[in-house]
Amino acid sequence: MTCQIRTPFGMPPEEGAAIPLAEGVLWLRLPLPMQLDHVNVFALDDGDGWTLVDTGFDSRRGRAIWERLMAGPLGGRPVRRVIVTHYHPDHVGLAGWFQSMGAELVTTRTSWLYARMLVLDVQEVPAAETLDFWRGAGMPPAMLAERAAERPFNFSDMVAPLPLGFTRIVEGSELVAGGRRWRVRIGHGHAPEHATLWSLDDDLVLGGDQLLPGISANIGVYASEPEADPLADWLESCRAFQAHAEARHLVLPGHKLPFTGLPLRLRQMIENHEGALDRLRAHLVEPRTAVQCFVPLFGRELTGTAYGMGLVEAVAHLNHLWHRGEAVRRRGSEGAWIWQRAGD
Repeated sequence: MTCQIRTPFGMPPEEGAAIPLAEGVLWLRLPLPMQLDHVNVFALDDGDGWTLVDTGFDSRRGRAIWERLMAGPLGGRPVRRVIVTHYHPDHVGLAGWFQSMGAELVTTRTSWLYARMLVLDVQEVPAAETLDFWRGAGMPPAMLAERAAERPFNFSDMVAPLPLGFTRIVEGSELVAGGRRWRVRIGHGHAPEHATLWSLDDDLVLGGDQLLPGISANIGVYASEPEADPLADWLESCRAFQAHAEARHLVLPGHKLPFTGLPLRLRQMIENHEGALDRLRAHLVEPRTAVQCFVPLFGRELTGTAYGMGLVEAVAHLNHLWHRGEAVRRRGSEGAWIWQRAGD
């Protein structure tokens, strides 16, 4: 039978409500103040309490929604454990808050270290290294000057303080939650050591942002590791997951709707970036900066919050070609990296 992508649950839960997806598994949704305006959270029934998978941002509104959820769909039973798939703020934001109420935090070591480090790193203006990175990507001087004077997004703006202590999971770890045994499989690229959980007792897969339907997880390079190649990590992870993916799996993703058809979706995610790389190779017949690569990569110029997301992803694709020896770069007179296809 041909594998197709289907979304068995056509409507998401309303704010403060939950949708049962399977015995002992509830789907919740928290709002985000951005274009991608939500994050999915899943509650696993452990009898005397709950295990949560991800949490949403830390905000007054977020905490108020959780108080309604805990009193309503969660039936007043405590949250005893929080599994964080990866360290991004929409997933780890309220983990520390739940820890302060007695919950155990379960995540990968890299996710905990990144989150713990970043929540303590508060900056009133962008760091010099960040400004140099933006300049290197070709950000226009006027935009660079404007951003240099603005307070940047700080992790602590949307992430509650994280107390010391967590329980580590690694590739192959097994845990029990929601009446099921789950095996941990680790992906990389969108975030290092991103945990996905695969049920050993039925068809459920908790995919976080590693396994999304219809949209592509952002693959970005940042000033903290400017020569990284996360796209290589992402493609390698997608191919590794192909060995385990079956059409029967119901993937519970970090955003959008639960879906089946994971083998096809993994092929699409690989082909999406391979196609983008082909377009980029053709574009680099002439010298370009990273921000001059938006159209071949994304089909349009980018503005607003999408500009920053596009910038880091453009650098990721260029770095990938550079590491493969398919592109070369040199510093331009104004500090931007100028990229061109190797041999041209």
